[in-house]
Amino acid sequence: MSTAAFHISSLLEKMTSSDKDFRFMATSDLMSELQKDSIQLDEDSERKVVKMLLRLLEDKNGEVQNLAVKWLGVPLGAFHASLLHCLLPQLSSPRLAVRKRAVGALGHLAAACSTDLFVELADHLLDRLPGPRVPTSPTAIRTLIQCLGSVGRQAGHRLGAHLDRLVPLVEDFCNLDDDELRESCLQAFEAFLRKCPKEMGPHVPNVTSLCLQYIKHDPNYNYDSDEDEEQMETEDSEFSEQESEDEYSDDDDMSWKVRRAAAKCIAALISSRPDLLPDFHCTLAPVLIRRFKEREENVKADVFTAYIVLLRQTRPPKGWLEAMEEPTQTGSNLHMLRGQVPLVVKALQRQLKDRSVRARQGCFSLLTELAGVLPGSLAEHMPVLVSGIIFSLADRSSSSTIRMDALAFLQGLLGTEPAEAFHPHLPILLPPVMACVADPFYKIAAEALVVLQELVRALWPLHRPQMLDPEPYVGEMSAVTLARLRATDLDQEVKERAISCMGHLVGHLGDRLGDDLEPTLLLLLDRLRNEITRLPAIKALTLVAVSPLQLDLQPILAEALRILASFLRKNQRALRLATLAALDALAQSQGLSLPPSAVQAVLAELPALVNESDMHVAQLAVDFLATVTQAQPASLVEVSSPVLSELLRLLRSPLLPAGVLAAAEGFLQALVGTRPPCVDYAKLISLLTAPVYEQAVDGGPGLHKQVFHSLARCVAALSAACPQEAASTASRLVCDARSPHSSTGVKVLAFLSLAEVGQVAGPGPQRELKAVLLEALGSPSEDVRAAASYALGRVGAGSLPDFLPFLLEQIEAEPRRQYLLLHSLREALGAAQPDSLKPYAEDIWALLFQCCEGAEEGTRGVVAECIGKLVLVNPSFLLPRLRKQLAAGRPHTRSTVITAVKFLISDQPHPIDPLLKSFIAVHNKPSLVRDLLDDILPLLYQETKIRRDLIREVEMGPFKHTVDDGLDVRKAAFECMYSLLESCLGQLDICEFLNHVEDGLKDHYDIRMLTFIMLARLATLCPAPVLQRVDRLIEPLRATCTAKVKAGSVKQEFEKQDELKRSAMRAVAALLTIPEVGKSPIMADFSSQIRSNPELAALFESIQKDSASAPSTDSMELS
Repeated sequence: MSTAAFHISSLLEKMTSSDKDFRFMATSDLMSELQKDSIQLDEDSERKVVKMLLRLLEDKNGEVQNLAVKWLGVPLGAFHASLLHCLLPQLSSPRLAVRKRAVGALGHLAAACSTDLFVELADHLLDRLPGPRVPTSPTAIRTLIQCLGSVGRQAGHRLGAHLDRLVPLVEDFCNLDDDELRESCLQAFEAFLRKCPKEMGPHVPNVTSLCLQYIKHDPNYNYDSDEDEEQMETEDSEFSEQESEDEYSDDDDMSWKVRRAAAKCIAALISSRPDLLPDFHCTLAPVLIRRFKEREENVKADVFTAYIVLLRQTRPPKGWLEAMEEPTQTGSNLHMLRGQVPLVVKALQRQLKDRSVRARQGCFSLLTELAGVLPGSLAEHMPVLVSGIIFSLADRSSSSTIRMDALAFLQGLLGTEPAEAFHPHLPILLPPVMACVADPFYKIAAEALVVLQELVRALWPLHRPQMLDPEPYVGEMSAVTLARLRATDLDQEVKERAISCMGHLVGHLGDRLGDDLEPTLLLLLDRLRNEITRLPAIKALTLVAVSPLQLDLQPILAEALRILASFLRKNQRALRLATLAALDALAQSQGLSLPPSAVQAVLAELPALVNESDMHVAQLAVDFLATVTQAQPASLVEVSSPVLSELLRLLRSPLLPAGVLAAAEGFLQALVGTRPPCVDYAKLISLLTAPVYEQAVDGGPGLHKQVFHSLARCVAALSAACPQEAASTASRLVCDARSPHSSTGVKVLAFLSLAEVGQVAGPGPQRELKAVLLEALGSPSEDVRAAASYALGRVGAGSLPDFLPFLLEQIEAEPRRQYLLLHSLREALGAAQPDSLKPYAEDIWALLFQCCEGAEEGTRGVVAECIGKLVLVNPSFLLPRLRKQLAAGRPHTRSTVITAVKFLISDQPHPIDPLLKSFIAVHNKPSLVRDLLDDILPLLYQETKIRRDLIREVEMGPFKHTVDDGLDVRKAAFECMYSLLESCLGQLDICEFLNHVEDGLKDHYDIRMLTFIMLARLATLCPAPVLQRVDRLIEPLRATCTAKVKAGSVKQEFEKQDELKRSAMRAVAALLTIPEVGKSPIMADFSSQIRSNPELAALFESIQKDSASAPSTDSMELS
């Protein structure tokens, strides 16, 4: 006997011990042993293990029994057949405990066994289920239905093929008068709906009607008499109560379980079929609202949950700037929901004052969701809501959770409902909120301070007229917040919230605080000195500084500036950012009243912050410098030189963000804009352009291309700040551009600067510019040609009558320079005002469509962009003409028009959006596409198929090479599918979508890379359909991971295969995050193969580490 067999034999012996601990430990050890890949049992040993396991199912000790049940779910393929044949007879056991455990074990086994065994199990259960009219033991039927429910919950994705036989039988059993059986049937339906939504499609109407019937199933209670009973005499009430108790006891009532199962089934129905949402609003919503009066707490919670699921499904999808569904649009989901709001509030009116905490929590959750989906819809029902909130805030008898929930709900309402709705209720609403601020429990106090802050912000806004007099309330609010602010022995969260709340109070109502204002400001200053509270204190000080009330901050200003200056030396980034924001706000609001010595202390810290190690900090520092320059120019005398040298170094960074560049422009303009200027205009221009002018003549640009654009923008900003210098600057730039002695870098900078300055220089130099720019288009340097092309367009946009006809004439006359001149036209179309372009639209249109048939693809790309920009000038007139070209033009023209559509879609809302419905815009504006998907998807899916007629063989000497001309189109189709997955998931039939993803897994290298990424995303977004076909998805993944490159292949082939393997392994890792997928025999086998192969195991481990450090790696760049 081998060592392993001997060890297992000894464990089996211990499992018969009279000591329960011995039995438990032996069973646990046996589980560990049998999960080892090295263990192989013969048939006799296997039979002994299974028999022992089944004996333990009837063990007297519950822990041992549970361990045995758990063990049955472990994927031990060799035992599955024996286990199945031993477990099935246990369904008929006379002992309830054995039947229950057999049902649980069969559920786990169904998830892990092979397909053949699963079919055997399903057939056995279906064959044993008699028709509802055949006389059978109710216990036997209940057990079989429970077993189907267990299989559905654990392995429902495998039941799809059997549902057409199964569901009608279960529907029939629902109609038998047995509440326990009905509960089991409804639980089975819930599992089927969650795991097999597509296969359950034909049965949804019947299941819906059963749910609607049984969610009201309460034969022993008359809800209609509730209202009457409240008005009856006490004696009558007591008599009827006594009478009903004699007739029936609640202990025997099982109907609540049926109602609960029906509510859960409705929730599954709504979440699995978003396409039927309009029907659900008509059929399910009214019934759910009527069931809010449910008497059983557990059932009521599930009814609330089902309605919340309906609300979440109704919420408009979060896409890229989608046109939100109008709540007023008749027939829309939001319109139907708006009609339900009064009914919901009426149904919850009594529940908001229910004695049960759980019922009130459910009300708050539901109303919070409703306010989020339909902001503003609860305003007219505020009396009911405020009454309910006050009831829970005053409830000190139960746990603190309900008061926190009430405060959180009130905070949410303040964010979604108009402030005017709260005005009448403030006298009764404010006292309980302030009582919560003073509550000894820190969580309630912290939550209440946030609510008080939101009340102040919403009811007394800064930038709108205040409709409510704050005088009656401001004293109490200030007193209760100050009490919290003064206390030092508080929880950190309460301290921070008190500081923030006081910042809002002072910022919004500081002029009403009177004598309390100065002590409050001194308290904030004190909190600024404290390391623990300094960050919230800085933010509060910023709020006070930006307030339009123009409060007198002199008592704290000098000291606050010195403290803030010290914070700029700290390493904590959040502290530095908040400090710079506060300093800028103080400089803008206090201006000349800032103490010069304190300002000097702050400015001394700034040069160190203006560098590219942290661009955000640099941007805020430069913004502050610009503000100080305008407020106190004299303060800049000492620091202007070191700050300028750092700023000029920053401008030479190729990574300069637009925000930092804009801040630098503002600062430079402030330097020359003061009287007298802090720095002379000519000196600043010289400093800016020095890095370019000091280079060798023939050294090429040297600096990064982006640096030239940054410097040109700064030159233009200085010219705009000193209009009297603009003309001479433009003339000097023209001379530099024309001079044969100028280096390439000088010419590039000159042209880019002219592009910006030309628009402010007036028409004088522009006439001279034409010849210079045209001459530069023939320069041997590509950089000079590109800069001149850009300048021609930008300058032309500022003087269209003079430049545009000339530019169009040149495009026709100079075919060799057409590409560069079209770039100029593109810039002119983008920079000019739309109205000024309309007189030239016809000439430009005609010219562009002449260029559509050009041979060069690059030229056609620029033409497409020009067409797109031109159509945006007059969309209602030009878009129909564009459509005609799409139908009538030649192939190159049609291709250019389709490319042009891409440039009609902007990130921001645009008047052309309603006209674009017939064009595709999945990335930026998915709302334009959603309604058209039924027509678009079949065409898109057609393009994912391999077309044999587009595959040809090319002879290359002695070799034959296969070329697939349809590959690019297929790749584009799969990229489009990925975009739809991100933005229009709710409108897709995922099962049909997966069919094409599955085909793509076996396609060309490029397509497989895309489909692996899509599969990983699908595993996260909709795991249930992926789980249903995981066995089919694994094979192509396995084939990719185990593929070998032919010996003697080039290095690129090895690299491509490695990248493909890595991508496939990422998909495998994503599939393994689906909880039930590990039970699939094929996936278990593949996982074992990965573990046993050192190369694959190392790859899998590295991917898991990557995903742990960067969780969002499943997105795809499609630009």
